[in-house]
Amino acid sequence: MARHLITSALPYINGIKHLGNMVGSMLPADVYSRYLRQRGHDVLYICATDEHGTPAELAAKDRGLPVDVFCAQAHDAQKAVYDGFALAFDHFGRSSSQQNVEITQHFARRLKENGFIEERAIRQVYSPADGRFLPDRYVEGTCPHCGYDKARGDQCENCTRVLDPTDLLDPRSAISGSTELEVRETKHLFLLQSKLQHEVEEWVARHEEEWPQLAASIARKWLTEGLHDRAITRDLDWGVPVPADTWPDLAAEGKVFYVWFDAPIEYIAATKEWADSAPDGETRDWKSWWYEADDTVRYTEFMAKDNVPFHTVMFPATQLGVREPWKKVDYVKAFNWLTYYGGKFSTSQKRGVFTDQALDILPADYWRYFLIANAPESDDASFTWEHFTATVNKDLADTLGNFVNRVLSFSKKRFGEEVPAGGEPGEAETRLGQEIASLLAEYETQMEAMQFRKAAAALRALWSAGNSYLEEKAPWLEIKTDKDGAALTLRTAMNLIRLYAVVSEPFIPSTSAAMRQVFSLAGDTATWVTAEEARVLTSVPAGTPFTVPPVLFAKLTDDDLDAYKERFGGEPQPA
Repeated sequence: MARHLITSALPYINGIKHLGNMVGSMLPADVYSRYLRQRGHDVLYICATDEHGTPAELAAKDRGLPVDVFCAQAHDAQKAVYDGFALAFDHFGRSSSQQNVEITQHFARRLKENGFIEERAIRQVYSPADGRFLPDRYVEGTCPHCGYDKARGDQCENCTRVLDPTDLLDPRSAISGSTELEVRETKHLFLLQSKLQHEVEEWVARHEEEWPQLAASIARKWLTEGLHDRAITRDLDWGVPVPADTWPDLAAEGKVFYVWFDAPIEYIAATKEWADSAPDGETRDWKSWWYEADDTVRYTEFMAKDNVPFHTVMFPATQLGVREPWKKVDYVKAFNWLTYYGGKFSTSQKRGVFTDQALDILPADYWRYFLIANAPESDDASFTWEHFTATVNKDLADTLGNFVNRVLSFSKKRFGEEVPAGGEPGEAETRLGQEIASLLAEYETQMEAMQFRKAAAALRALWSAGNSYLEEKAPWLEIKTDKDGAALTLRTAMNLIRLYAVVSEPFIPSTSAAMRQVFSLAGDTATWVTAEEARVLTSVPAGTPFTVPPVLFAKLTDDDLDAYKERFGGEPQPA
């Protein structure tokens, strides 16, 4: 089986992420990873918190904490939420790790040796009161376009215009509030992307036909506009230091690498963290996943569209410039936006539903299924509480949950706590087996293609087929005239429950585990269902003990809907 390296966009450290972040990267990566593992592939799913950059320092300042302490606490808080969502990372690292320091500095040295990094003098805002140059986000002021008085030196969050610090009216330091600012000359390192344009174009051309249109079009747009040389250092206290053995003057000034230079390298570094954290007696070879791995590893990245340029153009340029055989991405699964009633989710403005709040309301499987079934793949998708409650009630509570409860409760009442024997399968069972095998093949096809909405539709169709069979056979009527026939119907339906337990696991892992535990099957280690097993539906034989689990999914009421809308709002938000 192939080796699959999977990564998702690194969640930034400055707060718990919202549902849009979850469905745009980490959750689909988890669903795909789980599926591949079940099909027997060797999978390594790597993610990490992105911890460097101005927002991290500012968030720590707001909390009154040293930045390293803040980042450690925020990493643990995010990891707890992702554990709550049952994200099965092989490793969830930190971009502030020593491994990332070492590998980032190695990349920088190699780029310099190959002529792709140079020092350049630029003019930058300096604050005498703070005794330091101020990165863009450390300069605040009034936006000249809309008058917003808390605009940053890189962008106005109110009108979204891109800015330079010198554009701001009444600029001030975000550190001290001082308005006595100067523009001085300083030196920074620049990555000469313009020299790598042709190589990046050739690399993208070899991959873009396989990528989704969203990823390919964004990469091509950036290349058409031309790659520009980019400053890759900043004046910050927190970041990967510029190595003193290579750039002694800049190191003495405390320059650190820009977060967008070191963050993608953290995928490699986090894999080394994974290897370095192996338990005693276990050896993990991190480098075989990343170095000279083009023929042995299939690398898939998951991210929302705003991250696509960095991973399809900028980081490949870095990797190409290093002139070493580091693994580059094979497939970029890009997502559009999940909106909240048509408006943007916003971490900074606390607009929308955040992942910790979601888990306070309902278990993870409610959210996992809804988000993947409505993933913003071809277009933006809008989250509304009305849509959420309708999906939960129709798909999870009625189609799946009610089927499981009806079958097991009725069988226990009429035949006891063992799977009944009944007669031999007939025409209805043959037709059902053929339908299930066909639907399972469709589900596998869509999962392989990473078409998650279509995969969810195929899974829903599998669940619906069980309900249609139950309605056709009507064992509650059948038992009055043909007890063996009713027993056959229930045994067949119980085999469907076991099939659902196995194949639903990528979407709803906790519920799948609960369904699987219904049956006391000795030595049940199956990770998937073959087409033949789907056709005959005999994996759970007569006489197998079973239990009736608690309600798998509670139906949401109008009172629930009103409570959600009152807490989070239900009106369209400004874009």
